[in-house]
Amino acid sequence: MEKRSNKATQGMARAPHRSLFYAMGYTDEELERPLVGVCCAKNEIIPGHVELDRIAEAVKAGVRMAGGTPIEFPAIGVCDGIAMGHEGMKYSLVTRELIADSVECVVTAHQFDALVLIPNCDKIVPGMLMAAARLNLPTVVVSGGAMMPGHLPSREPGNPYSDKNLSLTDMFEGVGAVASGKITEAQLKEMEHCACPGCGSCSGMFTANSMNCLT
Repeated sequence: MEKRSNKATQGMARAPHRSLFYAMGYTDEELERPLVGVCCAKNEIIPGHVELDRIAEAVKAGVRMAGGTPIEFPAIGVCDGIAMGHEGMKYSLVTRELIADSVECVVTAHQFDALVLIPNCDKIVPGMLMAAARLNLPTVVVSGGAMMPGHLPSREPGNPYSDKNLSLTDMFEGVGAVASGKITEAQLKEMEHCACPGCGSCSGMFTANSMNCLT
């Protein structure tokens, strides 16, 4: 079966195209292989994305081992948790469509043969899945995984969160607990530093985690 990418890499008329590939360091052998797009949503503003580049490196190594040529490209993303409560949240859902559109644009414009998607969190996972459905190419989704629960080590009497596992959900509840007088602002501050212990999609029953689990 003829590779889709031949439209961009093969034949005399594609000499200009190949010269641009050579500018990036690709070899003739690499251009003969299937071109596999690797869309990695790594950024430094979403906890679920900060280490996706490590997954991307493993994915690219696997593609090479299987006889393909991996070509990485990025995707944008918004952290719903950080965008919440101000005008930033108006932009969250919009990014799902932008992600779907941009992945479709990059893959079609460069005629990739297959695709590996590396997303995480609320709108990024569905945005990439929408693109995969539109493109109808062999596609693998490797999601970034969930954040581990935090833990508040304090055994302070009267604090309902003392010596318990925490998640982002508890932080939202904690704001209400301060407002109702159940805990103090100082206790909430202590929770802030314990609730989200590292990278991953925020633990809780919302799309950041449910989309991650589904993929």
